Amino acid sequence: MKRITKSQTVHFTNSPTCSGFEFPFKDKDLNIAVVTVDGRYPDTGHVVNKVCKEIAYVLSGSGSVHVDGVAHRLEPGDAVLLNPGEKFFWQGEKLEMLMPCSPAFYPEQHVAEV
Repeated sequence: MKRITKSQTVHFTNSPTCSGFEFPFKDKDLNIAVVTVDGRYPDTGHVVNKVCKEIAYVLSGSGSVHVDGVAHRLEPGDAVLLNPGEKFFWQGEKLEMLMPCSPAFYPEQHVAEV
């Protein structure tokens, strides 16, 4: 069993519109973060996870995820599974999401595409 308190989380900022905190379990198979999007992320184009599956469970706020050119509206209580290779971007209004990834997310596999 591993326990991480909120005071042990690691804050990150991906862009002026996307930030959050990660729970550093140091497990290669799975990780989890709380992410807030307030605007568009990325600012232009799309991102792709080359390796990781990513689930986004909406905690609060509202917005949408645009996957392979299709917009999907998101409200609290909704969940989305993003598979490796799908091109996506987020559009949010204080959109706060719980995001587990498997295998554990690492930035090198999260690629921006214009």
